[in-house]
Amino acid sequence: MADKKKNKVNRQIASTHLTSKKWQTVVAILGVTFGVSMYIFMNSFMNGVNKTQDDLAFSNLAHIRIDNENEKNDYDPVKAVFSPATIFNISGRKDIQTETDIKNTNEIVDIMNRQQEVKDVTSQVNFSVFFRNGSKKINGSISGVDPENENRMFGSADKVIAGKWIDLNYMKSGMIIGKELAEDLGVKLNDNVNILTPDGASKNFNVIGIIETSIKEIDRSRAYINIGSARQLLGENFDYSTCVLVNLYNRDETSQVVANTEKAVGYNMETWQDANQQLVAASQLRNIIASAVSLAILLVAGFGIYNIMNMTINEKIREIAILKAMGFSGKDILNIFLTQATVIGLLGAVTGLLLGVGISSAVNQVPFKVAGLTTLPIHYQWGDFAAAIIFGIITTILAGYFPARKASKIDPVVIIRG
Repeated sequence: MADKKKNKVNRQIASTHLTSKKWQTVVAILGVTFGVSMYIFMNSFMNGVNKTQDDLAFSNLAHIRIDNENEKNDYDPVKAVFSPATIFNISGRKDIQTETDIKNTNEIVDIMNRQQEVKDVTSQVNFSVFFRNGSKKINGSISGVDPENENRMFGSADKVIAGKWIDLNYMKSGMIIGKELAEDLGVKLNDNVNILTPDGASKNFNVIGIIETSIKEIDRSRAYINIGSARQLLGENFDYSTCVLVNLYNRDETSQVVANTEKAVGYNMETWQDANQQLVAASQLRNIIASAVSLAILLVAGFGIYNIMNMTINEKIREIAILKAMGFSGKDILNIFLTQATVIGLLGAVTGLLLGVGISSAVNQVPFKVAGLTTLPIHYQWGDFAAAIIFGIITTILAGYFPARKASKIDPVVIIRG
């Protein structure tokens, strides 16, 4: 009972200290408020930038790509003819790549679909062509796609600015062409474009759609046709493809999926992390910079609170001495000033959280019309809110602890004697 009364008195004294010097208290709270709000804003902005970059990248990038591009012919005619005892020297040997395609596409698609981590699978037939319209002749590429699977993986239908993506399912001689390529060829909807393969196969396709992705290089050089039409043009069977693309529910689990399926698949499996190491590095560096700046702001706020608490203790040193002379222990004094620091931390964290969301929301309204964006990107994560509040309160308590510890060790006799 006595402890409860003493704690109540301690809280009352702490409240008196906070309200007697209102300007100092407000400044201390503002220090925490600024630190927490900047932490929220910096991390939300960086999260928005990373999410936007990922959305743009993965709008055309699969989590795992299966192809035959690294397969080489290991046949050595010299060893086949001569005995192992024969001494010979070969200079400038070249490895010959005999095949660049996948012959058992359906089997691989079935293997990948059986993995619980896999969300979508599609196959493509990609090859270089010349696009011809009248006297204009442009080098580019064709992607033979399964329209429904391709749309599920990459949202292709949303990028079509003229015509309909799904028409590729029904119009076997239809082509959806990149916006820049269409402009360079001088074609529009319902015009015909002739394509010529490196093997000399030629066919006219009708432009049934125009697509605009976030990557100009693709829009300038690529067109899409039905995968069946692509196989027919190349003279291949229904199980032929140049690559199989796989998307996961969690794109960070690519290593595990590759380890589980690589042997059964039998072809080269390249993860998005291996293919785009600069994307991973840039995202990590931005996160490190944002965290470092935010923590630095919180530390600066902590030093400001430390100075304010130190000044408060110096101003009230005689009161502290009187309290100790009246029977208050060093633990009570420590409790009084830590209570003040905790209140400052809580109020500063809550107001900082609100201010941080307000600043982020305002920035999210700033026009930024680049790569399909309309405003500057902001993305909130609940973990950032929790971390900001925790860091704000801990920083404040630590900033208040050292002056409070100093106050708890004051000898009242020395202070009262002067």
